[in-house]
Amino acid sequence: MAKVGLYFGSFNPIHMGHLVVAQHMLNEGPFEEIWFVVSPQNPFKESSGLLPQNLRYEMVKAATEDNPGFRAMDVEFRLPLPSYSIQTIQHLEEKSNNDFSIIMGADNLERLHEWKDINRLAELVDFHVYNRTGSKTESAVAHAQIRHYQAPLIDLSATTIREMLQSRKCLRYLVPDAVRVILQANGFSHA
Repeated sequence: MAKVGLYFGSFNPIHMGHLVVAQHMLNEGPFEEIWFVVSPQNPFKESSGLLPQNLRYEMVKAATEDNPGFRAMDVEFRLPLPSYSIQTIQHLEEKSNNDFSIIMGADNLERLHEWKDINRLAELVDFHVYNRTGSKTESAVAHAQIRHYQAPLIDLSATTIREMLQSRKCLRYLVPDAVRVILQANGFSHA
């Protein structure tokens, strides 16, 4: 049984900040692998402005394929929308014999009590939380097993990347080169 950290996200698009956090969690956490679970639709976010899910998955796969500790996952593409972590965890536990935990930013702790079936989810997984600027580090879910990490802070967001794409600005050093190539090939970036 492998210890797997599930790093959920829209990855709209994946960028260097995501990869730095994941590598930090792989280095400092109890994980043998980090699985990047591409979410088709986060229940707390608008679906407008999302790049096509298959394109987002392709970019995550390209960004992670050279790291043996990383794996791109499109499992939520085959589950009901919106994507709920509890459903994904239950599905993965039925299909594999791994010990799963959730990796998330501290900004998600503030809404953890709003997650679907959070009490059941907290029984199934531990939460491994990386710091985010301006976020609280406590959760309203008292019985959840939460471990905190001081990951390197990179002030970069997918929103910033999308704004740069719209302005036709260069994304070099902000996203992996393989992601830039995919964005270029799909008409989203010029360099």
